[in-house]
Amino acid sequence: MSGDAATLWPRVAEGLRRDLGVRTFDHWLKPVRFADYCSLSGVVTLETPSRFSANWINERFGDRLELAWRHHLPAVRSVLVRAGTAFPERSAAALTPPPSLPGLQPPAALTPAAASPFDVRLSFDRFVVARSNILAANAARRMAMAEVPQFNPLYLCSGTGQGKTHLLHAIAQSYAAIDPGATIILMSAEKFMLEFVGAMRGGDMMAFKARLRAADLLLLDDLQFVIGKNSTQEELLHTIDDLMTAGKRLVVTADRPPAMLDGVEARLLSRLSGGLVADIEAPEDDLRERIIRQRLAAMPMVDVPDDVIAYLVKHFTRNIRELEGALNKLLAYAALTGARVDLTLAEDRLAENVRSARPRITIDEIQRAVCAHYRLDKAEMASKRRVRAVARPRQVAMYLAKELTPRSYPEIGRRFGGRDHSTVIHAVRTVEALRLTDSELDAEIAAIRRSLNS
Repeated sequence: MSGDAATLWPRVAEGLRRDLGVRTFDHWLKPVRFADYCSLSGVVTLETPSRFSANWINERFGDRLELAWRHHLPAVRSVLVRAGTAFPERSAAALTPPPSLPGLQPPAALTPAAASPFDVRLSFDRFVVARSNILAANAARRMAMAEVPQFNPLYLCSGTGQGKTHLLHAIAQSYAAIDPGATIILMSAEKFMLEFVGAMRGGDMMAFKARLRAADLLLLDDLQFVIGKNSTQEELLHTIDDLMTAGKRLVVTADRPPAMLDGVEARLLSRLSGGLVADIEAPEDDLRERIIRQRLAAMPMVDVPDDVIAYLVKHFTRNIRELEGALNKLLAYAALTGARVDLTLAEDRLAENVRSARPRITIDEIQRAVCAHYRLDKAEMASKRRVRAVARPRQVAMYLAKELTPRSYPEIGRRFGGRDHSTVIHAVRTVEALRLTDSELDAEIAAIRRSLNS
């Protein structure tokens, strides 16, 4: 899959060159090289000649890179830019920042190797609190206090880009300030899994276990990536048990509540649910506006009219990351071209972002739409009935679930009464073939898709 992704980079790069402009692209993104794509985590890794340029690109173009990659490869979850080994000679020019631009200050000086591994930008002070996230924010602050937390472990759940990772870094930094001698480990669940597998293969399990169990505060991001990995779950369970017994602190994030983590062992779900499960809901209008104004307050030389702010608030409703990415793209374009930030510019430059930011369709919505079209009870989607009047709509729903959502075949099967992934594959292939010969079915599917998009 990495090889397939590598062939996409020239197309992604050409789109970025067109959107960002030749000057910006040539200065920062032209030297970038594709390094790797992990289909398990959905992470694309790119390389640049220097740490400085990697830091700058991650900070200023990270969201734009993610959107560009997802346009060609929807399974991409994030993009990481790092200083690469493929650039043995790093010229002075590669380390020189561009001329200062209004509202776009270069990142801080390179961090020494012994510096904190936590992102200083992701602090409690910069986390905007509203009704949708107040429980998670307050629980996170409690977890970072000197007093023993009332709820442990803390489980934060939300969709992508709602602030889970921000709170993890904020907890880590705040707790480190209170207890400088504390051992704090912040890692993704994917990294936990990879290190666990590496330790098993390398015969270093004792060292792996000892390092994790020595943590005073362990923070695990994106737990959903260990779904179905039984041996990793078993080790995670033992780690949690040991930490809890020793009175240590644990914070976990995932994209859904514990009860919805299909394929996770019951004992592990029980441990994760034993503290506090705090949801972060989709950001309301007021929160999105306050976040934009907070960012703009740090850029006094930038003038963004109220109607542009209202445009951003209206169209980027799904998550904070997309909202900030759109704002960064708009400001970068204005700064690099001298254009005035107004509503016309926003509508012109952010059209693609607006299309990408439209709410994603869920399997539940697909099932409801199919049942409404065929006048079936939604329970039939999970039933064992095989009569044609039920089986065909069910196959259509499975087909649309694969077409319109990022869910895997096993995940889709679980949402249709616990069916095996091979059943879903058969349904998808059957409907694909029928659409070529059955014009009536093809029209029905098109009508259902229109209802979902509307």
